Amino acid sequence: MKIEHLAIWVDDLEKMKDWYRQSFHMTSGEKYENRDKGFSSYFLSFSSGARIELMKRSDSLKSPKPRGMATGLAHVAVSVGSKEKVIRMTEQLQTQGITVIGNPRTTGDGYFESVIEDPEGNWIEITV
Repeated sequence: MKIEHLAIWVDDLEKMKDWYRQSFHMTSGEKYENRDKGFSSYFLSFSSGARIELMKRSDSLKSPKPRGMATGLAHVAVSVGSKEKVIRMTEQLQTQGITVIGNPRTTGDGYFESVIEDPEGNWIEITV
C-alpha cells in the first residue's frame, strides 16, 4: 500500500496552485470543476510521483484555530534531500514573505527540518 495523494482545502485555488508549483517545482494537471457542487480542484505532482490535490468549494468552512494546530491533518512533510537544501529553501521562502514556524534544526526524534506556513496557513515540514 501507499498514500495515493493528500488533499488540502484552499481559499484561493489559482494562487495556491501557482505557489505550490513554484515553491516545490511541482507539475499541475488540468483543473477539474463540478459547478453543481461549487467544487474545483487541481492535482499537483512532485518529480517522485507523489501528489497533492488542492481543492476549493464555495461552501467550505473556516477553521477557528491556526490550521497547523487544528484537529485533523497537522502538516505535510516534503523531503528535499539535504540539510543544505532545507536551510536554503527555508531562507528563500522567508525572503518571499512566507512565515517560518520553526527554523532549520535537528528535532528530538532525529529529523533535520524546518516548518513553514503556505500562504493560507497550512503547515509544511521541509526535511532532509
